[in-house]
Amino acid sequence: MAETIIKIDLNKSPYDQDDIHNRWHPDIPMAAMVKPGDDFIIECYDWTGGQIKNDDDASDVRDVDLSQVHFLSGPVGVEGAEPGDLLVVEILDIGAFQESLWGFNGFFSKQNGGGFLTEHFPEAQKSIWDFNGMFTKSRHVPGVEFAGLIHPGLIGCLPSKEMLEEWNKREKELYDTEPDRVPGLANLPYAETAHMGKLTGAERDAAAAEGARTVPPREHGGNCD
Repeated sequence: MAETIIKIDLNKSPYDQDDIHNRWHPDIPMAAMVKPGDDFIIECYDWTGGQIKNDDDASDVRDVDLSQVHFLSGPVGVEGAEPGDLLVVEILDIGAFQESLWGFNGFFSKQNGGGFLTEHFPEAQKSIWDFNGMFTKSRHVPGVEFAGLIHPGLIGCLPSKEMLEEWNKREKELYDTEPDRVPGLANLPYAETAHMGKLTGAERDAAAAEGARTVPPREHGGNCD
């Protein structure tokens, strides 16, 4: 039986659990260590950290704090791995907690994150989808049921200090080309809502001030769904 190396409590805020982080930074301590070839289980929050509720009110999607996302379990260190190595991770299975067999779709407000079709759908909307085995259906989209698989939207490696500096430089340059754009062209470091895992005190504050946001994919992988 595979060992669960990171466990979470859905009744607690992710900020109260130090095996979770929501920024990319090389100084975030490892939450667990594995050996090449190990099988293991990692428990995760949804990407918003529980901000979206199973109800019929889309105000939580409208008001979601996108400066908090994404809440990630880890980091997980691999014994013997060196900078520059290619890590191959085989995901054997993904599922929801038995006490939380549901997910959501949402259109974010144009004024708060938006999306690819925000000009066509500027207002926040939400649908809740209940899981029954491999099938899902929604009370908000009557008459529709389909087979689907949960997928990992975001997985990546921590950057080196040099790579982090490059990210922050180029994203600041992009942001500065149109700083008043809504939605913004880039998500710059924002310490106030940063969760830096096991880091505390001055080390946490220093890393939070420059930690890369998890929204775009980059050279290390990341948000590639």
